[in-house]
Amino acid sequence: MISPGSGFRIFLATQPIDFRKGMDGLAAHVANSFALDPFSGAIYVFRSRRADRLKLLVWDGTGLVLVMKRMNGRRFAWPKPQSGPVTLSKVQFDALFEGIDWTKVASERVRKPNFL
Repeated sequence: MISPGSGFRIFLATQPIDFRKGMDGLAAHVANSFALDPFSGAIYVFRSRRADRLKLLVWDGTGLVLVMKRMNGRRFAWPKPQSGPVTLSKVQFDALFEGIDWTKVASERVRKPNFL
């Protein structure tokens, strides 16, 4: 499994994309459709029309990295289409990548201690 560190920002494109797009096409989609920088080091997650495949795009500092995953006999849980991307936490991303319904997963919020 691919699991990013907790310092990564993760953006999920809610609209399906043309899965023939490669790195350059996905980077252009990030820049033009979301007004985000595809070379910022954030992870961008895209899905196919059937929701059985996803692609991850990330700039690692030396080049673009493209990862593709296909589910056998299942589909990835995906939110309703909207105009911009959805931000995921690391826990939600891990669940999505494993094929678990990430919308039902929430990381526990830790409150800042109060010493007064």
